[in-house]
Amino acid sequence: MTTRRQIRQKASLAIVAVAILSFPQFIIAQKQSNALELINLAGQQRMLSQRISKDYLYKGGEIAVSKADRQLTRTLKESLQAHSKLKESITDPKIINLLGFVEMNNQDIVLKTKESFNIDNAQYVLDLSESMLEGNEYVMSSLKKSSGLDASKLIDMSARQAMLSQRIAKYYIAYQLGIKDKNTINQMNKAVKLFDDSHKALLANQTNTAVITDKLKKIDRLWSVVYKFYLDIETGGLPLIVFNTTDDITKKMDEITTLYVKIK
Repeated sequence: MTTRRQIRQKASLAIVAVAILSFPQFIIAQKQSNALELINLAGQQRMLSQRISKDYLYKGGEIAVSKADRQLTRTLKESLQAHSKLKESITDPKIINLLGFVEMNNQDIVLKTKESFNIDNAQYVLDLSESMLEGNEYVMSSLKKSSGLDASKLIDMSARQAMLSQRIAKYYIAYQLGIKDKNTINQMNKAVKLFDDSHKALLANQTNTAVITDKLKKIDRLWSVVYKFYLDIETGGLPLIVFNTTDDITKKMDEITTLYVKIK
């Protein structure tokens, strides 16, 4: 006859066995969670690179000066903190080397945004923001590859939408302040088209939760009106509307990205 003590011993052994078997899965899940956090951090850096230059241009152009100044200070701080976290957490030599290049751009843009505004400085800040964007795009794709983790396409797309909204504002104000070359118009049009195509794809996604769908529809109501302002870059005259609406879209897209991460 099996005694109570024997039953308890068997139960304890079973619990230990389950724990031992579950531990590798826990470690894998933890590593995947850490990798996804870093990928999302690099993705967030894309948006911050565009916001930094946008804020510098708005502040220099004396439009929404107080808001742009506060946002610039906060964005620079967030970008440097995110970069430090990436440096501390990444061990891949190739990615570390690229982060060194991104760091040089970070240092340059911090110094340049403290200088007095002029068109030459504005163009330089624009160029730096493009290098930062390209570098962080590469960091993000390299992290995916090295971790073996294929982050959700929906997460990538929604995070990119936040970046694109800041990019739109950046090129809009750049044109208004005198950087009126063909590239400025082309980059604006490309950003608007990519945002529009991605927005339609996200709206049509069948796995959206009710909350995500509701948030996307709110953006849709706003986007359906304001995207025409963005495309009318050569006419201009609406820089404050562009500043506020793109910030609103960025905030909403950040919320949606967080929701996609949770249901990943």
